[in-house]
Amino acid sequence: MVDPPGMDAIDPSARESFRENGYVVLRGLLSPAELERLGAAVDRGVARRTAGDPRSFGERSHYEQSFLQCLNLWEDCEDVRPLTFHPGIARAAAELLGVPALRLWHDQALYKEPGGRATDPHHDQAYWPLAEANTVTAWIAFDGADLETGCMGYVPGSHRFEERRAFPNIFTGTGFDLEKGSEARGIAPRFEPVRPGDVAFHHGLTIHCARPNRGDRTRRTHTMIYFADGSTRRRANFSHPCVDRAGIAVGAPVASAVTPIAWPRAAGDYPATPPLPDPPIPGWPGGKTWNPEQPL
Repeated sequence: MVDPPGMDAIDPSARESFRENGYVVLRGLLSPAELERLGAAVDRGVARRTAGDPRSFGERSHYEQSFLQCLNLWEDCEDVRPLTFHPGIARAAAELLGVPALRLWHDQALYKEPGGRATDPHHDQAYWPLAEANTVTAWIAFDGADLETGCMGYVPGSHRFEERRAFPNIFTGTGFDLEKGSEARGIAPRFEPVRPGDVAFHHGLTIHCARPNRGDRTRRTHTMIYFADGSTRRRANFSHPCVDRAGIAVGAPVASAVTPIAWPRAAGDYPATPPLPDPPIPGWPGGKTWNPEQPL
């Protein structure tokens, strides 16, 4: 562990933009050498996790046609850990939230293949049984992303909407309707192209979406979701591996080997790997990656 720094590693204007809009892109947080090495590590993890899936693109679910999703690669892909626990990215996330310590909720690769459909408008907080909304996601496109290849779009200021009480189902539905029936109606998402090395951060309550991939290569993206240390589990009508694997009770602090401290943490100091889920969970370490709606 390292002592937390003063909250001054990123420009104050970036913190203000994040507070105002619910998202911000920080340029050049990753070096070209890091992108090459860490991108290749995530590639290998995704290849291992998705090997053997017999389905064609058209046979996948509506949700899976948006991207290939592999969760908690840090657990079974040792060479991904330097990215998931990257001290520069985690420190920036802590400063954006204005908290001294962060835990990892989970990481995930989101690989949008050529022809991949748009990611429907949603916010993330509804999918997490966390009582406090002190959450932020770091989104990294190894090759960059633009309007043709699936860059992200954000509804500015939506982290302050009452929408936090709604569940935008993108697993079987199409998320929020940004034209009607939503507090976001009439507010167009701002699409933010990113360059290699950039990291885009968004608040857990920020409504966001992504363009389809009309390019000829996969949009290779890795994300880390962080939450303020001391957050507690809320009552919800669904289970979640991040709390269930460790038996976290409703009202108790979410703190376990499954959700380790991400900041402050020294470079090269990686948490111990928790036991694999038993029984296996689709998409998570040790679980199959296809037909997640069918019993294992």
